[in-house]
Amino acid sequence: MTEANITVSERAARRIREILKSEGDGAMLRISVEGGGCSGFQYKFDIERAKADDDLVIARDSAVVLVDPASVPFLSGSEVDFVDDLIGASFRVVNPNATASCGCGTSFSI
Repeated sequence: MTEANITVSERAARRIREILKSEGDGAMLRISVEGGGCSGFQYKFDIERAKADDDLVIARDSAVVLVDPASVPFLSGSEVDFVDDLIGASFRVVNPNATASCGCGTSFSI
């Protein structure tokens, strides 16, 4: 997939680069959407070394993010950000498709 309507913020790209650097050459971050969580769907973050032919590849400043084709519609128009605040540091997906989300921001409903 080459259509990139999912973006990665500068802060997220910086943090992804830091994480992938510690994982060694060829590491990429995979973001997917699964059923579950307190709001119906949840975001999942994994380190991958292999890219599937139909993955959406998002690259920013040497940070590589993979999204599987089943997750793309759920993430369409979203921005992946990294937030470091009083409750902790985490990736946050700003998703315009979500009609509701849990307090921690890891699950959502459409």
